[in-house]
Amino acid sequence: MKVEITALSHIFFTPQPLPALQNLNLYIPSGQFVAIIGPSGCGKSTLLRLIASLLQPTSGSIRLDGKTPAEANAARQVAWLAQSPALLPWLTVEGNIALARKLLATQLNHQMSVRQALARVGLEQFAGAYPFTLSGGMQQRLALARLLIQNAGLWLMDEPFAALDEITREQLASMLLDLWQPAQPTVLWVTHNIYEALRLAERVIVLSSAPGQIVADFRIDLPHPRREDRADFQDLLGEVRTALNQAVEATV
Repeated sequence: MKVEITALSHIFFTPQPLPALQNLNLYIPSGQFVAIIGPSGCGKSTLLRLIASLLQPTSGSIRLDGKTPAEANAARQVAWLAQSPALLPWLTVEGNIALARKLLATQLNHQMSVRQALARVGLEQFAGAYPFTLSGGMQQRLALARLLIQNAGLWLMDEPFAALDEITREQLASMLLDLWQPAQPTVLWVTHNIYEALRLAERVIVLSSAPGQIVADFRIDLPHPRREDRADFQDLLGEVRTALNQAVEATV
């Protein structure tokens, strides 16, 4: 699913005007994995909420394969993964995925069974367990299975692994890449972790301080798996860090 954003601006009224995004223009071709980084409060999460039709833009437009966000979301073409896995505690692991399959995926999208989705994230043997018995990493794997079974063309991911320890976070990042590569949905991944962005994404967008504007757009052509000790990785890391530091300094 391609994403076309034109002259997008958003202002919160609380009650004073609080500009979050200003004149954002962005084109993302179908199947691209894009990481979005920037200072805290620069509008990264707001951008995802606008694309998910949870907010309406103050001005400008968003088109998802030519549809409005509301139309694309109504057609179950957009899937969301946040920092909290938002699991239903009274349903088992299998029950959470079965409900998502029933409610979030259209009949035309039913290409994967519940058990297949759980197997893809290594949770098949925990199908009868309840979410409270799972570790934080396992709960996010369950959330990944829920994302996967929707078969959506666009994945919106708002720092889904931020609350996890470093080792679990790296394991889940590798798992996410393995899940994304076969079908290659379009991914918009919000993160504060530059290493994570460079390990996963094909493109890294840097936003300025609020109101967020695009200050840098990096194409990441390194093959997977990406090694942090390689000179080309370190060169890119330096460039992205410089752009991010400049964006952060603009907030002080």
